[in-house]
Amino acid sequence: MDSLDLEVLQKLQQWQQAGHSATLATVVKTWGSSPRPIGSLLAIRGDGQLAGSVSGGCIEADLLERIHTEMPARPEMLVYGGTAEDCHRFSLPCGGTLHILLEPAPPAPLLQTILEAITQRKPIGRRLHIQTSESALYTPQADETTIFDGQTLSTVHSPRWRLLLIGAGQISRYLAQIAQTLDYQIQICDPREEYRASWDVANAELLSGMPDDIVKAFNPDTQSAVLALTHDLKLDDLALLEALKSPAFYIGALGSRANNMKRRERLRLFDLSETEISRLHGPVGLPIGSRTPPEIAISILAELTAIRHGIELHITSTPPIKTQIQPLCTAT
Repeated sequence: MDSLDLEVLQKLQQWQQAGHSATLATVVKTWGSSPRPIGSLLAIRGDGQLAGSVSGGCIEADLLERIHTEMPARPEMLVYGGTAEDCHRFSLPCGGTLHILLEPAPPAPLLQTILEAITQRKPIGRRLHIQTSESALYTPQADETTIFDGQTLSTVHSPRWRLLLIGAGQISRYLAQIAQTLDYQIQICDPREEYRASWDVANAELLSGMPDDIVKAFNPDTQSAVLALTHDLKLDDLALLEALKSPAFYIGALGSRANNMKRRERLRLFDLSETEISRLHGPVGLPIGSRTPPEIAISILAELTAIRHGIELHITSTPPIKTQIQPLCTAT
């Protein structure tokens, strides 16, 4: 989940603890272009305070007016768009529609359980039965997303996306800055004092341990990515040896195609299977002709974004080439 939707749940909990009533709005269906994807959340407090977003602003204003008049006592569906008048009024693309389910804020114990699961990096789902207004929590299937069948709304709340960068060089600096705008939580590992001394990116945790220990402590999950970017074979390879055993959704290494072929040969000397080694993305990023550090950062994050959204990338790969195996401890 992104930080905006997490903020909605946290705000609902705070409001309830302070004795306020609130309404939760969820985007359950879209047609055509939509300002926010299915599953997006908006919380509206009884006195008009907002948290989250379901559109660019016009729909929020209409929801606020509706709820100020009468807060819903049970789940109800609202449909925006579909007519030229609606599209103009709510600034929706021509022909676009947005289905939003309103409901009273979920009970405090249920919200507490959801937030605890997110903190523990455990996906958790909630099913809301429209007719009875009853909610129940469950363990979602892998890759499950928000689903509404007309009778039941199933929402999935997953941990936030994380990115571990090995190396505090220029490319990592741009990656950390841009990735934060894409809602990643960032950690940087670099045992080299001279690189740590020049690191100046705010809100990115800098760690000084050895890469293999840091990866173990990071404990990558399916909402995590690990990038080896030091150009130092022993540091990058130490990180990859641990990361490739994890369920991280993306593991990549900087370097040319030939150097990444050599890297795969080195990794075969250790306790990694061919399946695990095949998960390595290298060269890292999409082939967009990038040369400068910010361009390389953009190419990497473009590939991560595509994979996060389930876009199948068709990139021609070069057959493996025979190389002389280098020891793990050799540095460039």
